Amino acid sequence: MIDNLFPHQTTVHPRWLGHQSRITLLLDLGTAKSASTILRKAGLASLQLQLNLGDQCSVATGQESVFFFSSPSKSDDVFRQDGQKVVGAGADKTARILDLGANGAPAQQVAAHDAPIRSVRFFDAPNTNAPMVVTGSWDRTVEFWDLRLATPAAQLALPEWVYALDARNKLLVVVTADRQNHFVNLEHWGAIWRTRQSPLNHQSRVVTCFLDGSGFALGSIEGRVSFQYTSDQDHSNKSYSFKCHRQKDKPTDNVTNVWTINDISVHPIHGTFSTCGSDGTFQFWDNETKCRLNLYPGVEGQISATAFNMNGKLFAYAVSYDWSKGYLFNTPDLPNKIMLHPVVEDDCKPRQIIGRR
Repeated sequence: MIDNLFPHQTTVHPRWLGHQSRITLLLDLGTAKSASTILRKAGLASLQLQLNLGDQCSVATGQESVFFFSSPSKSDDVFRQDGQKVVGAGADKTARILDLGANGAPAQQVAAHDAPIRSVRFFDAPNTNAPMVVTGSWDRTVEFWDLRLATPAAQLALPEWVYALDARNKLLVVVTADRQNHFVNLEHWGAIWRTRQSPLNHQSRVVTCFLDGSGFALGSIEGRVSFQYTSDQDHSNKSYSFKCHRQKDKPTDNVTNVWTINDISVHPIHGTFSTCGSDGTFQFWDNETKCRLNLYPGVEGQISATAFNMNGKLFAYAVSYDWSKGYLFNTPDLPNKIMLHPVVEDDCKPRQIIGRR
């Protein structure tokens, strides 16, 4: 494990944690060959983080400070593919975009809902030259935003609250509180293409699309993950669910501890997946061969978010309270830190299927 995230500082110290101590982290899409402007200024080779700690904070790098914006009770953030912009949304019912090359200009509001925004993503729409943003809210709507306009370009009404969404390639998946998974073809993003009942029996916490947009990974509070395909044929033949992040205190115990799946990340090269949970572990999976590639020992605390960098050689995870046990367990001594794990071949390289050439 690598704790030394920044060149001259081993830990990140926010000024105030407040009641929103969950850390959401993002990895910038810069590589060793090409890093975004903000990364070069900060002296970082290929990594950029967004901390959601209920307040603005800064991190000293030895050359200058990197500032992170946050609204109260931030729920989600994501970088644009070129690494130049980041959009964040939260309980203040708005989404704001920060231009990392704008010389310290403040974040600008780009979206608004009637209730807290749960998830936000960039996406590329056909026949548009400007970046688009999609937001999913507890007001039971998904809205599509052209960043040049003050009103949404389209709105989808849903039967329940949005619990998670993700977009990749031409696929948008929206997960709602009634255990429905809604699919949107981003070439025709004004309508829901298909709705399918979740295979998981309890609340879904996270959804992550496959690299090619053919399906998605779904994680729930019941210690279970499902790999789902959008086409009817692949769904019937290839979709499946499995248990993970479960543990017995002793092998002879009859009681199994079941932990929440907090995040799922897809490896940008191999297309394999990582999961993390309230048990404080992160695990790597090959969805094609249906096997676990690697499991690492639990950390002190719960892992609330994960991400790979663009070339897949670094895996970052946030250790912080995930609220799975309610506010009474949010004690001041709980850790809030970001760790780096150098990815080895056994972590994410797909297993060879016997008989395949």
